[in-house]
Amino acid sequence: MLLGVLWLDARGAAAQKSGDFQGAVAPWEEIIAIPAAGGIKLQTRVRRPAGNGPHALAIVNHGSPPDAAQRPTMDIPRYPSATDWLLSKGYMVALPLRRGYGDTGGPWAENYGPCRNPDFYRAGLTTGDDIGMVLEFFLSRSEMKRERILLIGQSAGGWGSVAIASRNPSGVFAILNFAGGRGGGQPQVGNCAPQRLVEAAGRYGSTARIRSLWLYSENDKFFGPQLSRGMFDAYVQGGAPAQYVPLPAFGNDGHRVFAAAAGRALWQPPVEEFLAKLK
Repeated sequence: MLLGVLWLDARGAAAQKSGDFQGAVAPWEEIIAIPAAGGIKLQTRVRRPAGNGPHALAIVNHGSPPDAAQRPTMDIPRYPSATDWLLSKGYMVALPLRRGYGDTGGPWAENYGPCRNPDFYRAGLTTGDDIGMVLEFFLSRSEMKRERILLIGQSAGGWGSVAIASRNPSGVFAILNFAGGRGGGQPQVGNCAPQRLVEAAGRYGSTARIRSLWLYSENDKFFGPQLSRGMFDAYVQGGAPAQYVPLPAFGNDGHRVFAAAAGRALWQPPVEEFLAKLK
């Protein structure tokens, strides 16, 4: 049973439901609270496609603003353009807000420490812990295709998705990493410790066996082409099955290519080609 659920039909009319997905014939939306570590409840937006299912699931994981003051004000993610595309492909979409952000609250568990000595490896795994709690929650539900779960992450969420790939979680058939990393966007510094990111990516890749697609824009101001390619090369060196896609420059900062509606024209074709091979 889902608690405190608000459903919205595709025309924008609201209705209260019991928490059972079965029987819906149009896309619906709800906000649910998923248990996580420390008694925290991850506030999660869920959108369900038309039809009774069972449905494949896409878990879309947000980034982290460089300015700590912005974390408490973050909304539950939407990513409307990407979500609409996923719904059109038959995916149910879950968009969790992790610990330390917005209405989820609690301590910021995925802190990587001081810039002079960051622990990107541990931070990624902590992000992965929250992703794993969302995954575990949905694996228990009857309307799911339990072997057809797609993890998608942007920036810190992409890094967390790569990190959890090192644990090879049950049910996940593919991972899409959009501009994944940590420690970027530092004033006059760029990235905190790029070599630490490369090393951490190599540690993740040494055990990861889930297929992944890495997409980075040419003008990503957080993780430029040299750094993102270095992370990828370290990741696959240990045997992780992955593909790297260099996206063209997007606007003033390609780090936003996934979040911006106009960016979809750049990433949708390679993503569709990648996923078509995994059917």
